Amino acid sequence: MGHDTAGQSDRSRFGRRSFLKAASVSTAGAVAVTGCLGRGREANTVVMTADSGVAGIIHSEGDEPSVQQALWDAGLDEEIRLEIQTVVSDSAARMQTAQSALEAGRAPPDIHMMDSGWTVPFVLRNQTVNLTEELSEDVLERVNSNYLEAILETARHPQTGDLHALPFFPDLGFTLYREDLIEDAGYDTGNWPSEPPSWEEFSAAVRDARDQAGLDYGFTTQAAAYEGLSCCTFNEVMTSWGGAYYGGADNLFTAGDRPITVDEERCIDAIRMMRSFIEGEEENTMDGYAQICPSAIVQWTEQQSLNPFAAGNAVSNRNWSYAIAETGTEEAFGENLGVMTRPYAVSQQEAEYDGTGGTVAALGGWNLAVSPFSERQDQALQVLEAFATEEVMLTVFELGGYLPPNLDLVAAASPEDVGPVVRYDDVVQQASENAIPRPATDLWPEQSALIYQSVNAAYRGEQSPEAAMSDLADELEQSEAEVETNGD
Repeated sequence: MGHDTAGQSDRSRFGRRSFLKAASVSTAGAVAVTGCLGRGREANTVVMTADSGVAGIIHSEGDEPSVQQALWDAGLDEEIRLEIQTVVSDSAARMQTAQSALEAGRAPPDIHMMDSGWTVPFVLRNQTVNLTEELSEDVLERVNSNYLEAILETARHPQTGDLHALPFFPDLGFTLYREDLIEDAGYDTGNWPSEPPSWEEFSAAVRDARDQAGLDYGFTTQAAAYEGLSCCTFNEVMTSWGGAYYGGADNLFTAGDRPITVDEERCIDAIRMMRSFIEGEEENTMDGYAQICPSAIVQWTEQQSLNPFAAGNAVSNRNWSYAIAETGTEEAFGENLGVMTRPYAVSQQEAEYDGTGGTVAALGGWNLAVSPFSERQDQALQVLEAFATEEVMLTVFELGGYLPPNLDLVAAASPEDVGPVVRYDDVVQQASENAIPRPATDLWPEQSALIYQSVNAAYRGEQSPEAAMSDLADELEQSEAEVETNGD
């Protein structure tokens, strides 16, 4: 989300390079292009869509390192050059841009950078090249063996299992907190990175730390009515309570014949807890959970929720890996920054559904898909094979701060190059092991909107949690029934 991935639309990157150059690349609603996309472009120029953050690290000025140079160093033919078609950061708008090009059979772009949340619909519409049939056996073996499985699932055909996109970078949800303030309030956070506390303990600790330090905010997060709520922040809270949209994790990638479970008690309790965080002891809340969130979170996305925390005016913030890079530097909080996955209410053993309960981290990220309409498929496939090398993944990580799809490389990176994310390698690994994807089916774009509108309404108190989830369940049932009726 990221989104960018769901909800990372306004995120900044904090790799070793300055992104003033990236900021100069237009991200206005239409498309800006680096290089010429007309018929006159060179035969070995491969065009890829990306936002300005990625665009800023592909090429360099002078002798500065770049992804393009890393691609060549990894064995890409030096006659093949990557050009970027710069698109807006907003994930939904980028999906529409890709859809317009692919439905019209238009290329370039030769490579589409696709949100992990909506790659599958393009795969099912036969609008992506089957990489299992085109990439070398060596590359496929490395990808399938070493890449984070959760993001690979978002790039595969749900029926055949064939790979239709190459994961470019995953992202994971983290809970950032001021370790110094919480410990000053009398709480021991020593085990939090490996064993996150219960939501009840967390809320008490954040409340006491906020009050003792005299800060305006306790916990800031994203709860606006947008993709980031349905895919990620509510998905995390709901899962940590043992709840699920469609039963267990086995039902995430196939729509039409699966249970609808959003109106069950665990999901409703998750909303009640969030209402307690926002409102305190008011209607539709729960006992035992402290008021720690400003009411403004129902309008906040990523950067809006990060700003108070980064400014030293909040105890804790839920965000993505880029927020660690921003707030964990010596100029910011340094080692006073604590990082963990989500607190939880129900253990995995207590949860009814597979893949729920316990601490979790939402999965975001982006995939690279080759257009079947490209006249430069061979060159595009060579670019993807180069992206799958460790050298290029580390370069992308070092220059842009984007986590490598092979997360073992995080520990191998230099802290001087990458920054503070490396300090939290163990937490990154735990997050990957507890990653919860959104239900990335062809129905997700439609169903996501239904979910985030309903959850946001319940958070704001416009509807009771029970009524909001009951209405949502009816809408999702109807959406699923239409798939079965149409035989999709």
